Amino acid sequence: MSTDNNGRTDRIAPVELGTGGPRTGVQGLGCMGMSFAYGPTDATEARATLERALELGVTLYDTADMYGLGENEKFLAPFVRAHRDEIVLATKYGIVLDPDDPSYRGIRNDRSYLRECVEGSLRRLGVDTIDLYYMHRRDPEVPIEETAGAMAELVREGKVRHLGLSEVTGDELRAAHAEHPIAAVQSEWSLFSRDVEDTVVPAAAELGVAFVPYSPLGRGFLTGSFVNADTELTTDDFRKTMPRFTGDNAAANAELLAPVRRIAERRGATLGQIALAWVQQRAGAHGLPVVPIPGTRKRTRIEENTAATRLELTADELALLEPIAGRVAGTRYPDMRFTSAGRE
Repeated sequence: MSTDNNGRTDRIAPVELGTGGPRTGVQGLGCMGMSFAYGPTDATEARATLERALELGVTLYDTADMYGLGENEKFLAPFVRAHRDEIVLATKYGIVLDPDDPSYRGIRNDRSYLRECVEGSLRRLGVDTIDLYYMHRRDPEVPIEETAGAMAELVREGKVRHLGLSEVTGDELRAAHAEHPIAAVQSEWSLFSRDVEDTVVPAAAELGVAFVPYSPLGRGFLTGSFVNADTELTTDDFRKTMPRFTGDNAAANAELLAPVRRIAERRGATLGQIALAWVQQRAGAHGLPVVPIPGTRKRTRIEENTAATRLELTADELALLEPIAGRVAGTRYPDMRFTSAGRE
């Protein structure tokens, strides 16, 4: 077990991922950037990061079939097989890519596509069962009850242990949960993105469903690691396409970090730790398990991120952070049909 300089354990606390769900560390790891979307990566350091995360009590590892057209699942496979009984493996289906058109994004939730996807993920990951299988995005043309029913078949067949949904509304969560228990909902939730608090967070709390915030660090923007994607990020970094991180929006949003910076300086913490501590404290504020999955590919960052689980913000500090989300300039995605916002 790892300890800090004072002899205290630095392993994170465990939590149940929804009623009847698997037990995981209170913070997970988003693995997308290890092989997709965020520019060049060091595969050796990324693999070392996976191992260090496990040492620190991180047991929920999150990927998806569309990350690098399956390459992210393949990248994780050796780690997964080496630690199969120690980790909770999460992957997703539902976003359709075209290898010949990198700009194309489609959504499919039909049974035949689900079947094709789960078999592909099982093969690439080299496992017999996926611990947590998400519908990555919602296809409004397919009734959510039908999707949940088809996913439930995978549980009965032993291909999947628990079900999750991503970017759904409160009503959609209730309808799916009535077909089969949903362990977790994954959507963007951070100091910059709080629309989930309108309907899906209350529904999840009511149903005993855990919440897994993705991009809790605003894709790195909340850490201060970049200010303007146009000028600071590589050409293959998809954040250059996101409205909040470019042009005048980026400049305006950078100014919103001032209270985060003041709190961080006072606490001797990083901006990212303050942002993560805020997300972690949503569990108490809303009465449900909250397991954020910040992404990183560096061991130093995983140590920084997990340390945030032991940082408790005061009421005064929370009050300083409260107005930020309402002042953010720009939408989360250039195409908001890939979020639940348009269906609320």
